[in-house]
Amino acid sequence: MNFLRKILFPLAIMYWLVTFIRNLLYDKGILKSYTFDIPIIAVGNLSVGGTGKTPQIEYLIRLLSENYKVAVLSRGYKRATEGFVLADENASATSIGDEPFQFFSKFPNVQVAVDANRRNGIEQLINSANKPDLILLDDAFQHRKVKAGLYILLTAYGDLFSDDYSLPFGNLREPSSGKKRANVIIVTKCPKDLSDLAQEEIKKKLKAKQAVYFTTIAYDDYVFGAEQKIATEIIQSEDKVLVAGIAKPKLFFYFLKTGKDETLVYPDHHIFSEQDCDQILARAKGRKIITTEKDFVRLNGLLPKDQLFYLPIKSVFLNSMNIDKTIKDYVGQSTRNR
Repeated sequence: MNFLRKILFPLAIMYWLVTFIRNLLYDKGILKSYTFDIPIIAVGNLSVGGTGKTPQIEYLIRLLSENYKVAVLSRGYKRATEGFVLADENASATSIGDEPFQFFSKFPNVQVAVDANRRNGIEQLINSANKPDLILLDDAFQHRKVKAGLYILLTAYGDLFSDDYSLPFGNLREPSSGKKRANVIIVTKCPKDLSDLAQEEIKKKLKAKQAVYFTTIAYDDYVFGAEQKIATEIIQSEDKVLVAGIAKPKLFFYFLKTGKDETLVYPDHHIFSEQDCDQILARAKGRKIITTEKDFVRLNGLLPKDQLFYLPIKSVFLNSMNIDKTIKDYVGQSTRNR
């Protein structure tokens, strides 16, 4: 794979140039970005997948939904529908995508919509009878046809955008200079005991002028099935099968896996087939099957209820006070000026 990427280095230069020129045209106003009279927070990254956008969106929902009517707008990756879809009682992972359906299932008071055309999606939401107070754009850092009021850029600990290269040689969707559009940068998936000194070293690597924050993953005390929950510490001690169809499952496996456990890895956003389920059950041999929350919304109903469980996670800031204030101040000032 590394050899193949080296061969593709000339293509990476071309890709870098194309994305650089595109950003320049937007920066100069030659290509038009649309703004809206509503607070819009965009969460995204510079690299391809695996930076923890879903838990970060959930963090924002918990932070803001008590005081504001929140809507989440996603592309709805790998959904079977097209155009604008507002989640309702008929929604599923198939109709709106796994991550949006996860938001819809966990936060019933939050509007969840999908549309690859973010401008149209925003217009549909703000012109609806139940107009939201603010909109969270999921994975929209590169969607420059819409200009958000606050940009949150994520980069994963141990896989910083400053150490990466443009596709297809590396994993960057655009040059790292795109970081300048961010109002806030968050380094995700950090060790819980990341020292102040280590944080300062990372800030130097990123060469960012914005405020930089650090988060870690907090795992739930329970794994959940369709009909019951079990203490995570009990599950950790049992023999089981771990199933993941996410971009970077290493931390999930590391937290749960014991010596006798088996792991099955599928591509990110994988649509599980009947053959896949047969394979999982054959490997499980009656043991419990533990998966991620995002995978559970696609596997639920396909595997026995008494075997299938998921482990929820949360994004926890090592110091959240300042970023909470930044976000609340932006939303508060924007809503007061409407």
